[in-house]
Amino acid sequence: MSEYKHIPVLLNEAIESLNINPTGIYVDCTLGGGGHSSEILKRLTTGKLISFDQDEYAIKVAEKRLSAISNNFTIVHSNFVNLKTCLEELGITKVDGILYDLGVSSFQLDIGERGFSYNAEAPLDMRMDQSASLTAHDIVNTYSLDEISKIISKYGEDPFAYKIAKKIVEARNIKPINTTFELVDVIKSALPQKILNKKGHPAKQTFQALRIAVNDELQVFEKSVLQAIDITNIGGRIVVITFHSLEDRICKHTFKEFSEIKVPKNLPVVINELAPLKLITKSPILPSEEELEFNNRAHSAKLRIAEKQK
Repeated sequence: MSEYKHIPVLLNEAIESLNINPTGIYVDCTLGGGGHSSEILKRLTTGKLISFDQDEYAIKVAEKRLSAISNNFTIVHSNFVNLKTCLEELGITKVDGILYDLGVSSFQLDIGERGFSYNAEAPLDMRMDQSASLTAHDIVNTYSLDEISKIISKYGEDPFAYKIAKKIVEARNIKPINTTFELVDVIKSALPQKILNKKGHPAKQTFQALRIAVNDELQVFEKSVLQAIDITNIGGRIVVITFHSLEDRICKHTFKEFSEIKVPKNLPVVINELAPLKLITKSPILPSEEELEFNNRAHSAKLRIAEKQK
């Protein structure tokens, strides 16, 4: 297995946004290679860090990295949809800050055999949690034309979703689509030449859509961020890094909903100070030009921050 080199996106911005109290309790919902967790841990004295991840190999790599800094951390091998339950099992009911770095990790993309990348030949897997049952192979080879089309349209936002789904069904009727490159070839066969000539990989949106569907990513985040709002102490912050519009939309709408008090339109004053959250960022923070130069994966990143006020 290749060595894992992790370059966290918006690292400084995310850590500064947490407003870390050295004696506080902080949660990194997406441990990955431990880039963000390491920086949180460095800022704690008697405080505690709880980091979540589904991936056993990522946990092993990150645990070694964190142990070199401090022992004030606990790694939870679980999906962050179980945020509240897992923390309660550790005797924790309230925390001082929560970080999400959403989407597929650099580790999962870089290790080709996991099937996340359209640039590496691998079985069609795409599971973030290797113990989960549903794979991309299952979706591609067993779901109906309509189901596949809806997944690519909804999660990939691809205008050619139906044509791609139709080609997938036609191809699998001849023989199963087993690998990433076989799927890439099918996707390419569904697209007009003008799209194939454009910058960017033609399979990007379909691969994104399948990954989101396999891991139920949007629903998982939607459920988890509600738990985060509930368990964050007053003055604590929830910091979210997203990488595509669907995730960002959920974050933006949830933060907005919990930062506004719904009152009759004719009321002269709106007292949003009574809402559970205060928006720290009305518009998202984007990567600097400098970061974009050395970290290609930062291009679509957006960071949003909300503070618990009630």
